[in-house]
Amino acid sequence: MIIDKLTTGVSVPEWTGIFMLRNLTRPETYFQAAFRVRTPWVAKARHASDDSVIIKQNCYIFDFAPNRALRQIAEYCNELNTTERNPEKKVAEFIQFLPILAYDEAAMRELDAASVLDMATSGTTATLLARRWESALLVNVDNETLKRLADNPDAMNALMSIEGFRSLNQDIEQIINRSEAVKEAKQKANNGELTAKEKKEIKEKEKEEKSLRKQVQEKLIKFATRIPVFMYLSEHREMCLEDVIEELEPDLFYKVTGLTQRDFALLKSLNLFDTQKMNGAVYSFKRYEDSSLGYEHLTRYDGLERVGLWNTSVSRKEFSGINN
Repeated sequence: MIIDKLTTGVSVPEWTGIFMLRNLTRPETYFQAAFRVRTPWVAKARHASDDSVIIKQNCYIFDFAPNRALRQIAEYCNELNTTERNPEKKVAEFIQFLPILAYDEAAMRELDAASVLDMATSGTTATLLARRWESALLVNVDNETLKRLADNPDAMNALMSIEGFRSLNQDIEQIINRSEAVKEAKQKANNGELTAKEKKEIKEKEKEEKSLRKQVQEKLIKFATRIPVFMYLSEHREMCLEDVIEELEPDLFYKVTGLTQRDFALLKSLNLFDTQKMNGAVYSFKRYEDSSLGYEHLTRYDGLERVGLWNTSVSRKEFSGINN
């Protein structure tokens, strides 16, 4: 009970530090607990003419699982600022107000944004990265989203042109109809108007509806897994989802995914794909494959930060100096 209270609003001005000893899965919960120690501690002056004294100048969050803590920070920054496309700039802005100190070689040093993201993604393996692109969290298949999709002819035509989505129109119609029928039946059941047989039928319909929804979800996830393939084959270094849907290599995008970049942007605008989750997946892929995404004499985009392959890569500035 004490731990739960610490995460939901108890603040003691005298506290100057908190130890994070739990695996809090959501950044909001993590920082809700962390900011318990941010309560100001000021000693009021006895006389109106005297100044108040600020007793607590600093407060600290101690976390002995750095990868966990930094992943929370990276995700939190991504959700706080949805207009900035560069994750490093998001983190850099955040750590101006919440500096991060790391114990390194018998001394404490302050981490910059690049170091935070490097450490946050250092535990990522190829297997974990692949699983991230297969996550159900990347797509939204709730009724509201499916209705928006069904009401947009351009989006429906784009998806139905892909193998596996031919019957999407009928699937969405069945999901919505069965979902609404189950909802009405449950309301009657709560009022005690249904027999045991009818309740059993409700469970069967609900099971069918969930099965159909899962099928549509799995098809969309299968499409999402093609995006890192496009990212690996393209010469441009995508840092977020907006970079993926830019008209940089439209022919390659269409060959790999089966959709045009304009169609994909339309699907994203309908909230079919979770932008924040996919942004994180795009950036994780970029960090993991960073050294192999640029090749000398094949790079056509000035935005590339480094040129070369693996540990032989150099910065664009160094590369220009060598050739001059």
